[in-house]
Amino acid sequence: MTPPLYAIMMYTRDTHRCAAFYQRFFGMTSSGEVEGLIELRSPSGGPIILIHPAAKSVKLGQVAVKLVFAVDDVEAFKQQSAARGLLFGTTHQANGYSFANAKDLDKNSISISSRAFRQPD
Repeated sequence: MTPPLYAIMMYTRDTHRCAAFYQRFFGMTSSGEVEGLIELRSPSGGPIILIHPAAKSVKLGQVAVKLVFAVDDVEAFKQQSAARGLLFGTTHQANGYSFANAKDLDKNSISISSRAFRQPD
C-alpha cells in the first residue's frame, strides 16, 4: 500500500494568527484547537495543514517547504488577495501554466499556481 499525503505541519509563534491567515486568504476551515494543534482543511479537499506552536529554537521562514495552492486564474486570485491585504510577486510563466509567490505571516513560502489546470500536450 502506498500511503497518501495526509497533512503538512507548519510551525508558528502564534497559531491562531497563522490559522486566521490561511482561513482569510485561502478559504481553509478550522477544527479549532485540539491538543495544541489547529487543523485546517480546504473545502475542495487535499492534505490538511496542522498549525503547531514553534519552539523558541525553531527558525521560522525556511525555504525547505513551500505550500502551493491550485488556482485556475493566477491574475484574478492575485487581485482578490491584494484587495484583502496579501500581495503576491511577479507572475511567472512556465510550461503551460503560471505561478506567483508570497510569504505568510511567519515568512513561510506560499505560491499560487495554475499547474493543476494546465492542458496536456
